[in-house]
Amino acid sequence: MHKVLSDVTGTVWKVEVQPQQQVAAGETLLIVESMKMEIPISAPRAGVVREIFFAEGEIIEDGQVVALLG
Repeated sequence: MHKVLSDVTGTVWKVEVQPQQQVAAGETLLIVESMKMEIPISAPRAGVVREIFFAEGEIIEDGQVVALLG
């Protein structure tokens, strides 16, 4: 499993993928709103989304695990 970390603190604006979905390297997993900017969190490598840990509207911190890729 590969942990995907947030590199910003903010609110999850939109979740772009679902568990069990195949993703390509660089594909957006979710979008975080921080300081009125929309910042995508992308898959660092290709794989299958095993779990998304946050829902839209939830607050995440810099360095938190947001998803697992298998």
